[in-house]
Amino acid sequence: MKIIHTADWHIGKMLHKHSLASELQYFFNWLIEMIILKEVNLLLVSGDIFDIANPGAKDREMYFQFLKALIGTNTKVIITGGNHDSVGFLNAPKDVLNMLDIDIIGGATEQIEDELIVINNHNNLPQLVVAAVPFLRDKDLRNLDSDEKFTSREEAIRQAIKSHYQKLVKICNEKYPHIPKIAMGHLYTIGADPSDSEREIHVGNAGAVKSDAFAGFDYVALGHIHRPQVIGKNEMVRYSGSPISLSFSEKNDQKSIVCLEIKDQKIAPPEVILIPKQRELKKFKGSLSDVKSNLVKYAPKFNLPSFVELEVIESHFNSLVVSEVDAIDDDSIDNKNYVILKRRIQFLDRAKDTSHLFTSGENIEDLSPMDVFREKLNAEKIEESVQKELIQAYQEILETVRHSD
Repeated sequence: MKIIHTADWHIGKMLHKHSLASELQYFFNWLIEMIILKEVNLLLVSGDIFDIANPGAKDREMYFQFLKALIGTNTKVIITGGNHDSVGFLNAPKDVLNMLDIDIIGGATEQIEDELIVINNHNNLPQLVVAAVPFLRDKDLRNLDSDEKFTSREEAIRQAIKSHYQKLVKICNEKYPHIPKIAMGHLYTIGADPSDSEREIHVGNAGAVKSDAFAGFDYVALGHIHRPQVIGKNEMVRYSGSPISLSFSEKNDQKSIVCLEIKDQKIAPPEVILIPKQRELKKFKGSLSDVKSNLVKYAPKFNLPSFVELEVIESHFNSLVVSEVDAIDDDSIDNKNYVILKRRIQFLDRAKDTSHLFTSGENIEDLSPMDVFREKLNAEKIEESVQKELIQAYQEILETVRHSD
């Protein structure tokens, strides 16, 4: 049996108001080719299928067109919901998709054993069991029975997540001994390296778990962190990462999927398959003259126009520099191979008066709700200890608003 692990597609994602749909479509076309080439039997998608809970018509069409393209490949699909996904939206077509051998688990199930999906071999005997665990929200964790007393709410959340996985391990061992066990998850694990594109991690990292939460599973297919990486130096516990760069902080990341194979009832060491890059995220930094000169000489190497960030640094304040930076665009440079997404200006003689770079044309839409809330707290000069409590309360409100169906 051959398996592919991917996650964090974020269909509908906008990077500074520019769509990433073209890049994502390249990925979907390539993924179908890989599935056919490697004769993949099972595709695991670990959460954040969409970027927002209520995706637009074109984003829904892209999702269903990809699933349609799988017809005839004999590939089973298991999709779990992430923190960006609507449980109701993902689950709505699950009965129809199940007829196409596509299992959807948008949110935690009422009976925990319903998160277990058994894959049979050609003799109709169990060959693999998958614990398809979606993003676990506060309400899911609060419903877990526990007589233990914890010193903090954070500790209680971490233990509840661990308990969820260990209950599934126990059921697997009792019902399906001697066959490989894979866990899916959409969460933050201690030691993971996030990028700027992840929104507020589950309740301010309160849900950050240790890798021992997954003890007993042979492979753990994680989503939520967009950089591909191994956790705890254990190659069998890993994030596949997002298939495309979702922020400028990921501009140097090499995106990938993970390919697994079951041989003699054991999961062989994973093979990482690099995803062909279709677009460059490029940053130009220096004086105004240097930036403009480098832009003229720039020649993108990929199929899609590059997304460019400018950071202009000048010694002394000059209002003309501000207007000149605003005037720089692909039309004035007569180059259609890139799009300027961000412009930043720093005047060194004003460094003492500013704690961050000036940002030309920044819109509140580019900031997350939590970014705005933090700025408000700082402006009100609220004590750090009080800020922590307010941020935690605000994150709970955000979770409720984002995922209410």
